[in-house]
Amino acid sequence: MANRQVEIQNPTGLHARPAAEFCKLAARFTSDITVKKVGVDKEGNGKSVISLMTLGFNKGSVIEISAEGDDAQEAVDALAALIEEGFGEI
Repeated sequence: MANRQVEIQNPTGLHARPAAEFCKLAARFTSDITVKKVGVDKEGNGKSVISLMTLGFNKGSVIEISAEGDDAQEAVDALAALIEEGFGEI
């Protein structure tokens, strides 16, 4: 299992386009991927746009990406990089 915390950088948070990008990248990995806002118990499926959007990630939200499977560390690193780069919006 791999985990990593990252802060949402883009000004509009995790709206439809970034959520879709996140899920598209997550789908490349065989690991199960979950995402949650640090300090909040509710978590979502990292491969579901709807699941991600219901979590309400805004600019400045610190989230934890978790993955379990053969490519867990690679998945977490790639998804964290996407977030740190602001989904190409900043």
